[in-house]
Amino acid sequence: MTNEEVIKVSQDVLAQTYGRFPVVLVKGQGCKVWDVEGKEYLDFVAGIGVCNLGHCHPKVVQAIREQAGKLLHVSNLYHIEPQIQLAQLLIKHSFADRVFFCNSGTEANEAAIKLTRKYSQDHFGAGRFEIISLLKSFHGRTLGALAATGQERFHKGFEPMMPGFKFVPQGDLEAMEGAVGDSTCAIFVEPIQAEGGVNLPPENYLQGLRRLCDRRKLLLIYDEVQVGMGRTGKLFAYEHYGVAPDIMTMAKGLAGGVPIGATLATEEVAKSFTPGTHAATFGGNPLSTAAGLAALRATIEDGILENCQRSSVHFMKRLEGLKKKYPFIKDVRGKGLMVGLELDREGKSVVTDCLKKGFLINCTNETVLRFIPPLIVTREEIDRLVQALDEIFSGWS
Repeated sequence: MTNEEVIKVSQDVLAQTYGRFPVVLVKGQGCKVWDVEGKEYLDFVAGIGVCNLGHCHPKVVQAIREQAGKLLHVSNLYHIEPQIQLAQLLIKHSFADRVFFCNSGTEANEAAIKLTRKYSQDHFGAGRFEIISLLKSFHGRTLGALAATGQERFHKGFEPMMPGFKFVPQGDLEAMEGAVGDSTCAIFVEPIQAEGGVNLPPENYLQGLRRLCDRRKLLLIYDEVQVGMGRTGKLFAYEHYGVAPDIMTMAKGLAGGVPIGATLATEEVAKSFTPGTHAATFGGNPLSTAAGLAALRATIEDGILENCQRSSVHFMKRLEGLKKKYPFIKDVRGKGLMVGLELDREGKSVVTDCLKKGFLINCTNETVLRFIPPLIVTREEIDRLVQALDEIFSGWS
């Protein structure tokens, strides 16, 4: 079948919740994917930051095959060996003492919101429930995570939002301190805003949030759903800033492409999750955690972080070269292989033009071209993309 023929069937049977591009991807290997007609693309989206190890990483594929032949699913009424092993490895390499597994980033954030409220009510009573988030943040599309998201465009059509959330600009410690009131229980931030436009925190910002939380007895929550699992050149983005949270959420790259989410917490905070307070039927099932264990081990042991750091330096240098050449490029920013190129105009046409040339890229916040390739991307693959961008930009007036 052709792309067009498959898409026609899709339009008849699927909920139209996505603005999809006119390709049907059927195969992937490393940084490359192929559509149903056999056309090859270099993937600088990586499943929106999911395929950090590339497509069909052999260690993840092997783990899935082995686990699928043994045990696909049992409920969390029983102990699950790969779930325990994955939790141990996450704890070893993070601030955390306990892990709750679920199926996605938005679910991990819902769990974090529930845990925050439960902990605060356990320790301070029912009056402490409000969470302060950031403008331009994105935490998910279920109602709780959506209410925590500081972008009104995502709220439209779903009002009224769940109460108990307040928003301040990123980087403004004075505004944050002014927003804290008697009902505040936590501050909820992405260490680096991804969907909001690849926005990095100012120097000492996270340190200031930590001091404020400690002084006012608030929990500090990090959403590392997109920026965790090596995306920034360290296993977790917060490591760049030396400021640990009380709760952290993750998903996307954790299992190399298999759906999974996790909410990590300190022992003190995690105590408020007792039997019956939260659950997820598929959360941490044998298949997803076996894949997660393989993906996490590969990320830590196989030079993935080092390649991310090297590739980042080269990528940023090449994009800076484009910025010097084209005045309509306002900014190049990022950390590791979470990279944004901000234009003075909408970037949607660049995404389409790149697709025609055989490159998958993404535009967020309307004007920011976002590049989140697999962490195994090579200099040669980066150079090919930059050349394509150069060709596209050269045709602009």
